[in-house]
Amino acid sequence: MTKQRYLRWGLPEQPLPKHPYRDSIVVYGFFALLVVLLAWVTGGSVERGIVVAAAVWVAASLWSIVRWRERLRRETAARPLEEELES
Repeated sequence: MTKQRYLRWGLPEQPLPKHPYRDSIVVYGFFALLVVLLAWVTGGSVERGIVVAAAVWVAASLWSIVRWRERLRRETAARPLEEELES
């Protein structure tokens, strides 16, 4: 009888970027600019596009900040355990 294999569906952890908060905010700012540009190109209300883009930018930025903080705390908590195992 063969040994049962298990698939690992999770993605490997990426190393932290140097400026995770700033990078996230810049990317979401670019997406917000695209929303306003799309509203203008299609003849829609640019004012409404600005309001929607700003609201989504704030929500996405806050979400990213919360997720980055959680990850940083998790990695900081795991670091002392790794250092003890290496000693």
